[in-house]
Amino acid sequence: MTQCILSIDQGTTSSRAILFDTKGAALFTAQLEFTQHFPADGWVEHDAEEIWRTTLSATRDTLAFAAANNHAVAAIGITNQRETTVVWDRATGRPICNAIVWQDRRTAEFCQTLAKQAGVEKDLAAKTGLLLDPYFSATKVHWILENVAGARERAERGELAFGTIDSFLIWRLTGGRAHVTDATNASRTMLFNIHSQRWDGDILKLLAIPESLLPRVLDCAADFGVTAQSVLGAQIPISGVAGDQQAALIGQACFESGMMKSTYGTGCFMILNTGASALASKNKLLTTVAYRLGGEVTYALEGSIFIAGSGAQWLRDGLGVIDNAAQTEELASSLDSNHGVYIVPAFTGLGAPYWDAGARGAVFGITRDTGPAHLARAMLEAVCYQTHDLLDANRRDGVKPTTLRVDGGMVKNNWLCAHLADILAIPVERPRIIETTALGAAFLAGLQAGIYQSPADLAQIWQSDRVFQPCMDEVQRDILLIDWRKAVEKCLTGA
Repeated sequence: MTQCILSIDQGTTSSRAILFDTKGAALFTAQLEFTQHFPADGWVEHDAEEIWRTTLSATRDTLAFAAANNHAVAAIGITNQRETTVVWDRATGRPICNAIVWQDRRTAEFCQTLAKQAGVEKDLAAKTGLLLDPYFSATKVHWILENVAGARERAERGELAFGTIDSFLIWRLTGGRAHVTDATNASRTMLFNIHSQRWDGDILKLLAIPESLLPRVLDCAADFGVTAQSVLGAQIPISGVAGDQQAALIGQACFESGMMKSTYGTGCFMILNTGASALASKNKLLTTVAYRLGGEVTYALEGSIFIAGSGAQWLRDGLGVIDNAAQTEELASSLDSNHGVYIVPAFTGLGAPYWDAGARGAVFGITRDTGPAHLARAMLEAVCYQTHDLLDANRRDGVKPTTLRVDGGMVKNNWLCAHLADILAIPVERPRIIETTALGAAFLAGLQAGIYQSPADLAQIWQSDRVFQPCMDEVQRDILLIDWRKAVEKCLTGA
C-alpha cells in the first residue's frame, strides 16, 4: 500500500480534506462550502455544527478514496481558520452558540474600554505580540460568557470548553477525548504569553475567563489524539496542527529567518520568519509564533488583510457582476488601466497596518462607463495595494525582503500575480503546489509520524512554478499608490 497523509483544511468559507503522497502531491480533494451568517453590522458567524458536518463529510470521502485506491493513511494534519471562537458543552460536545468568526467586530467597543485602562494595551502587546483588537479570540470568549444565557455560570463550574476551530474538530474527531491546540493557534487568542509559552493568568483575570475553559497547548508536530472508530471507522493519529497562515509558511518551506510568504484566501496574510527572535514591530505588525517543533519556538512578524478572496465572493454573491472568481482575471486584463476606479474593501474594518475596526468599504471613481471589468480589476488591485501596505510596514521595521512566495486559491490568477510584482517592485514566486496551507499541515503530521526527519527534508520537496518579475515603471507605481492612499484615508474612522 502507498503511504499517504490526510490533511484537513478548515477555512473561512469551506471545509476540505486533501490526500497527499509523501512527495507533496495531492491525490484527492473533497471540498464543501458552508453558510456565512451576518446577524448585524460587523458581525460574522458560522454554525460550528455545519463546519463539523462539512469537515466530516469531506474527510470520509477522502478516506473512501484512499481505501479504494490502496492508499494507507499514516496520519492526519489539521489546519484551520484562526481566531474563530467556539465554546461548547463538555458533556454533549454541542456548541452553546454560533462560532464568532475572526472577521467579527462586535467587541470593538469593549476593546476601546479596555484600552482606556492604564497599561493594558502595552501589557497585552508585550506578552502576546498582538494589538488590542476584536480580531483575536480573547474578547470573543468574553462576549460569549457575558451574553449567552448561563454561559458564565457553566464555565465557572467547568462544564464548558473553549477552542479555536482546530480544538473543536479534534474534540469531535477523538470522540471528546482530547481538548488540545497547538502553539500557533494559541498565539492568536490574545490569552497566550508567546515568551513563556503558557496561558497568561493576568490576562485571563482581566477578561474574567476561567482557565478551565482552555485547551492544552502542544507543539505543531505532536500527538494530538487518535480518531474514534465510531467517527471515521478507523483509528488514525492526529499528528500535526497549525493555524492556516503558519501552516502555509511551513508549506512554503520558509524555515530560514528572513523568508516571507503571503497567502491569498478569504483574507491575505503576510508572514516573515524572524527565527528565535520575537521582534516587536513599530508599524502595527503582529509578533506571533511561526511554529514550535521539539519545544523550540520560531517567531514571525505578520500583517493581516481581512478581505482578499472574499472580495471576489462579494462581487459574485453580493453584486452579481461575475459568475465565478476565475472571471476576474479575464475582466481585469481586458482593461488598459483601472480608469481611476478604486475599491477599499473595508467590509469588516481594516487590518494591518491601519487596525481601524470602524472603517467601512467604499468604491471611488465610478462613472457612467464603469462596469463589471472595472470593479473586478479594482478588487484585485486592492489586494495588491494592501499587500504593499504590509510590505512597506516590514521595510519600515528594518526588514527588506527581496522576494515573496505566494499561495492560496487567488494566485492561480496570473494577472493578479503579475500586478502584485509590479506594485511591490520585487519578484513574486508561485509554487507548483499553491494549496500550501493544507500541505503544511500534512508536512507537520509527516514529521511526527516519522515520514520526514526534519524541516530540511520538507524544503527539498518545495518547487517553484513561476516567478513574476516587476515591469511597471516607478512613476506609474507611485501614482497608483498615492491614489490608493487617498481612497483609504476617506474610509478611516473620523476621516
